[in-house]
Amino acid sequence: MTTSARKPFRNPRARHNYLGRPCSIAAVGAYVPERVVTNADLEQLVETSDEWIFTRTGIKERRQAAAGEATSDLAAKAAQRAMANAQVSADQIDLIITATVTPDMPFPSTSCLVQQKIGAKRAAAFDIEAACSGFIYALEIGQQFIMSRTYDTVLVIGADKLTSVVDWADRNTCVLFGDGAGAAILQNRPGSHGLLTVCLGADGSKGDVLCVPGGGSRLPASTQSLAQRQHYIRMDGRETFKYAVQAMLAAGKEALTRCELDISQIACVIPHQANRRIIEAVSERLGARPEQVFINLDRYGNTSAASVALALDEAVACGRVQRGDLILLVVFGAGFTWGAAVIEW
Repeated sequence: MTTSARKPFRNPRARHNYLGRPCSIAAVGAYVPERVVTNADLEQLVETSDEWIFTRTGIKERRQAAAGEATSDLAAKAAQRAMANAQVSADQIDLIITATVTPDMPFPSTSCLVQQKIGAKRAAAFDIEAACSGFIYALEIGQQFIMSRTYDTVLVIGADKLTSVVDWADRNTCVLFGDGAGAAILQNRPGSHGLLTVCLGADGSKGDVLCVPGGGSRLPASTQSLAQRQHYIRMDGRETFKYAVQAMLAAGKEALTRCELDISQIACVIPHQANRRIIEAVSERLGARPEQVFINLDRYGNTSAASVALALDEAVACGRVQRGDLILLVVFGAGFTWGAAVIEW
């Protein structure tokens, strides 16, 4: 669906009409490691099969970072591609925000490491942690700096090396995750609506349903924590599925309502790429047609904070998103966290 194919857009509730200047995504970029891990490869590690994995998740393969390749490396490459697409130089970047749950180290922040790698010496830098919802959380934070005129150019990154915290002996989780990064350049674009609304939510009472128990101040690394495999992803799949569908559906509906939009006006729905059954359930309940929904889960698996950023970059690159199109991003992650954003491209 293109701009000419839908009725003229009016958005009296969009926040830029009453708060500051509008914020647009000037360009996006993404990076995935070269190594491909197929379902057949996983058959050699755990008791599983290509059919078992694909029918339950929709995943055929995922990417794994090379030895010595950390989250900041993935993030920097995605950032450089976004910068090139936006024709933005390193010295123009005012702020770097990286969303990740797999930082190179507890500190300094991954954003500081990215700053050094891309040469953005003027930029302030910090990380946020909202798991798979991280990119949308970071978009909203970055938007505030643009709207308030504090900064003119903000680099937002979603990046994770989840294979570093995957338990390769757990067939229920090791088949799901991959590594990758996606980035966006945020700026004010005169005459453009840009980011129309962002809805965020969280429920900390479900924090133990999807987590990595060890490695923090509550359970520091020890011989015992290592023996108990506390430093790997643990997930209650049924509970995660149930809450993911409910939260993503509610967030998507709220975002559309805020903008006074109907799902039929959305050119491209980009959901978090975690599980095809979740995507189909949310899309169907939102009333989206299959051709409106962009999916690359089969090739990358769940890349956490990189997920929707990576999918948005592919959607733009392949022509699924055109200038003026309305896009709905909807996400869910550990925490639990969730969110949705409506964007006029």
